[in-house]
Amino acid sequence: MTEHIYWKDEYLFLLDQRLLPFKKIYVRCKTIRDVAEAIKNMTIRGAPLIGIVAAYGIVLGIKERLKTKGVVTEKDMEKLNRFLIKTRPTAVNLSWALKRMHRAYIANRDNKSFEELMLQEAISIHVEDIENNRMLSLFGAELIDDGDTILTHCNAGALAMGGYGTALGVIRAAHESGKKIKVIATETRPYLQGARLTAWELYQEGIAVEIVPDNHAGILCFRGLVNKIIVGADRIALNGDTANKVGTYMLGLCAKTHGIPFFVAAPISTFDREIKDGSHIAIEERHGKEVKTFMGISITHKDIKARYYAFDITPHRYITNIITEKGIIKKPFKKYIPYLFQ
Repeated sequence: MTEHIYWKDEYLFLLDQRLLPFKKIYVRCKTIRDVAEAIKNMTIRGAPLIGIVAAYGIVLGIKERLKTKGVVTEKDMEKLNRFLIKTRPTAVNLSWALKRMHRAYIANRDNKSFEELMLQEAISIHVEDIENNRMLSLFGAELIDDGDTILTHCNAGALAMGGYGTALGVIRAAHESGKKIKVIATETRPYLQGARLTAWELYQEGIAVEIVPDNHAGILCFRGLVNKIIVGADRIALNGDTANKVGTYMLGLCAKTHGIPFFVAAPISTFDREIKDGSHIAIEERHGKEVKTFMGISITHKDIKARYYAFDITPHRYITNIITEKGIIKKPFKKYIPYLFQ
């Protein structure tokens, strides 16, 4: 798998996912503003990866403060956190990573190796995400049967994480265990993460994959062409309500109607222990102009309005199991999710 994020010579390098799979171009982030822009403009995406990139962004912000002021105060850290938290409101991994970096600041601010220790904390967040992905994938692979056809939506693979993947990680682990499986990937308009990224990742792994338009979920389930549905998540409430790429809710409805197991795969950092249900999750609404173009080409009249919610909420009642690095959570979710934080 192509390396999509790395730190080198005091800079953060990010593979521009908007150009995949046709071009592999890296964006070099020199400042915290560069990182914020990369998150906002979709150079990178995926809740865990957003959190990782934000952690490195804090390191860049600290370097800037030390260079200009010689010191990083508590007020400075709060400003850095506020600056990044506004980039994407739905993914809870962003706030989780920023809180962790703030705790590292409190613990290390008086250390003469403060700058290096903050970088090490960001690297730890990165490495731990990969390890957690691998662990949850091993758990999730047990839910996949030999011969299954699995429907997935958007991209929850290595490109959306520090590495390996969550929903796609489960699929990869099942494939690596010798199970013969097939994946159906929705194209995921308007950024086509499924067609451009998910299909590309699976193809590189030698896993059979087929792309379908987003509106095919219903007929595929109706015709019995799907055995399992598995998706990632951007935020999970204490009762199991899950925010994910818009269109996931429709998959949940299809799964419920046709008796298809519906799995959510996500690390513990994706759970929001401060909200009891999905009604408290902020849904990002992006500019309608993103819907009115396709690969830079206008597809409708310039004066016609458009709307684009980046995420939706799938109620917990439509979810069969939630897969984490600590194991598989069964219903009732609100009974078992609190144990994740112990």
